[in-house]
Amino acid sequence: MKSELKDGDHCVVTGGTHKGKKGTVRDLNTSKTGQITLTVVQQNGERFKTLAKNVLVQETR
Repeated sequence: MKSELKDGDHCVVTGGTHKGKKGTVRDLNTSKTGQITLTVVQQNGERFKTLAKNVLVQETR
């Protein structure tokens, strides 16, 4: 499922420091170690970085 992440997806963070937060995926990157990182932008404009392994795509209805 992580390979399906793309810029603009709505997501929920399921692990790590930001567990439970929701937002929009932005700025996907692959680190030197091979980890996929991304920025999540919340509805209030707050931004934070997390690992893709901690994120699930939310279905938009």
